[in-house]
Order: sequence, then C-alpha cells, then structure tokens
Amino acid sequence: MIRAARFAAAAAFLALPAAAQPLLPEGAFTPRDPAAVELGWLLFYDPVLSGNQEVACGTCHHPKFGTGDGVSLAIGDGGIGLGPERKVDPDNPPEERIPRNAPALFNLGAAEFTVMFHDGRLEADPNKPGGIRTPLGAEMVAGFQSVLSAQAMFPVLSADEMAGHYSENPISQAVRLGQLTHEGGAWAQIAERVAAIPEYRKRFDALLGEGAPVGFTDIANVVADFIAEEWRADNSAFDQHLRGEAPLTGDALAGMELFYGEAGCADCHAGRFQTDHSFHAIAMPQFGPGKAARFEDHHRDMGRMRVTGREEDAYRFRTPSLRNVTHTAPYGHTGAYAALEDVVRHHLDPEGWLMSYDIALADLPALPEGHDPGIDSWVLDRPEEVQAIALASDLPARELSDAQVAQILAFLAALEDPQAIKGRLGVPKKVPSGLPVPK
Repeated sequence: MIRAARFAAAAAFLALPAAAQPLLPEGAFTPRDPAAVELGWLLFYDPVLSGNQEVACGTCHHPKFGTGDGVSLAIGDGGIGLGPERKVDPDNPPEERIPRNAPALFNLGAAEFTVMFHDGRLEADPNKPGGIRTPLGAEMVAGFQSVLSAQAMFPVLSADEMAGHYSENPISQAVRLGQLTHEGGAWAQIAERVAAIPEYRKRFDALLGEGAPVGFTDIANVVADFIAEEWRADNSAFDQHLRGEAPLTGDALAGMELFYGEAGCADCHAGRFQTDHSFHAIAMPQFGPGKAARFEDHHRDMGRMRVTGREEDAYRFRTPSLRNVTHTAPYGHTGAYAALEDVVRHHLDPEGWLMSYDIALADLPALPEGHDPGIDSWVLDRPEEVQAIALASDLPARELSDAQVAQILAFLAALEDPQAIKGRLGVPKKVPSGLPVPK
C-alpha cells in the first residue's frame, strides 16, 4: 500500500508540465549571514578543532572528493595526507579505521534534512532537550541552531575521527572521561582554544558582540552555516527541467521516467532531493571495524537498530540524497562500491550482489603493520553473518536491461550542480591558527 502510494505520487509529479512542477517550497533554505558563513569556512578547514590539531573537518569532507574523502573507510586521527593518498602516521598510528563511509554534505542546510548520520542517531525531536535527539541524551544543551549545527561538531568528539586516542591530549582525555559539557570539559577546551586566536576572536566579536563568550555551540552554528551555503545544490539540469528552463532530453529524460516510475528508485530515493529520509535494509556488504561497543566481540554494524533497539531495524541505513552522486564514490554505508553502475546493479539484485561481493572492490587505506586484517573481513568471512544481512533486506530484485541501466545513469548525471561540486568559497589558502590546510 505504501509503495503504491509512493508510485502514484511519483507518477503525478512527473505528469505535471515542467513549468507547473513544484519549485522548492518557501523556506526550503534559510538565508545565512555571510560573516557567519565565512567564519565557518575558516573553522571547517582548520585543524585547530581536533585534539592533536592535525585533522580538520575538511580532511574527510573535501570538495576534491565530492565532500567525502574518496575511500571506503577513512583514517581520521593518526593519518597523513588527503583522500586515497592518506597514509598512517608512523609516529601516531590509528587504532582502527573509521567504521562508516564519510557521507556527502550536499543540501544539508535544506529544511527537510532533519535526520543525520547513516543510522539517524541525531535527529530533530521537539520532545528532547534542545529539540534534538542525540546519543548525548541529557547532555545536549541549548544553543545549537539546527540539527546540522549539532551534527557538525560530533566528529570533533570522536577518538577515531578528530579527538585523538584516549588520553593522548586534554580534549581526548575529557572525551574518554565523558566530560563534554562540564566546566573545563571537551566543549569548553575547544571553544577556549578557538577564542584565543585573535582573528577568530575578532570575527566572533562581530557576530556575538564584543567580548561575548565564545561557546562550543557558537562554533558549531557557524560551521553549519558554511556547510549549508557552500554545498547548496539546487541548480542541476534536473532542477532546470523542473523549473521549465531547459527540459531534459534523450537518455536523461528516459532515465528520469524510469527512476520515478517502473524502476522503483523513487520508492526510497523520493522527491526533489532523491531521499525519503528514512531507513532501509538493502543487503549492502559489511566490512571494517563495525559499530560494536568496545566490550562486544564482533564487528557487525546493525545500522538503525543500534539507535532504536528494534530488531526490525537491523541493517537499515538512511537513504542518502543522490545530488552530485556521480562525484561521491565510494557508495554505501561502508563505501562498498567504487563504481556508480555497480551500486545501481546491486539495487537490482541485492542478495545476489551481497553473496558474491569481494572486499577487493573496497578502497581501504593500509593500516600499520600488526593490524589484524581479519577485522576488516570479519562479517564477510562468516556465512551466517552475510545470510543475516541478506534476510533483512527489504529491497526486491528487479530486471532492467543494460540500456535502461545506462538511462538511469544518465539521469543521475543530470543531478550534478557544478557550482555546488566546486563549492562557493573553495578551500582557503590559510586559516587563522596557522596550521596546515587540507588541500
């Protein structure tokens, strides 16, 4: 019944003449203060936010790699370099890979994006403190202007991403002890570090008032302003088609009709931004360290179930938007597929592609000597684990011809917004801390 309703909605959407199809609703994007955007831009690329002052937000979310990092599972703290060239720092090797693929940042400033991360562990909820449901629970304090601003600061509190190994610096030590919002905790330390830099102090004075305290949430809010403005993607060929400016033709038009019609892509990748913001199990291959608690002896990633505790949510992950998808490889919550055509074909036969998956298709930067390679393939080496992922899948197999697959790929290419891919401000030549910018 739900699927039929989605199909009917998609058909009605496409049946409208191009000029009559709905434009983005009023308030879809909130106007941003240019001064806040520019401040967030500098902070996004400044390693000063990380515990060891070596990793910036832009290290794993870079415009060179479609606002991701171009690898399946990244090396955060403890790495040197950028993207597929990033290597282990022999003087500070990471404990493990980051367990999930770095998601793209396009259109996260749009009002409809109220669920963050692959498992949705951060989402808008008016019944929670600060209006946000978060793993921090009661520690979430007022001051975040949006779900995006809260999301923007989570990586700085992750040992593997930006905070650093347990107890190797004051911020990672505070995180290890659970001292986040406490006086002298991780949030306060990061804010004090930023406010002590004269240019940042001057810029926050202009936004908050001269001498006003700079809080962790103030940093988060301007980083979110930057993300929202820099990677707003709403001027693709598809958007121009919907506005009646330049209709799609040929394979791109045929692919759009398949996508929103008989191919069933819009059952999940719905609407203008190609996402229903919900969670689905599609038999995506699982590898890497997984998301087990430190005391658990496995390397599974149960996806949404880890948030809700419901068995029916096992192996479900959030539907990603497909804007600029031609630039955001690798694909899937583990970055299982480097080729867009491969992940499209996985959707046509989810269980078959899972069962035949070869981890050699993944781009996994080498970890230091002594790292157990069995961790990466723990799930794939166990038939019962792979079978559990297959049984949880709710994506039916479909048959499409090679020509139809090519048409869908042509439509996906029509979702590219060149300005958003490049970014409006680009990568700064330098940042106020004087630390190296990821380039």
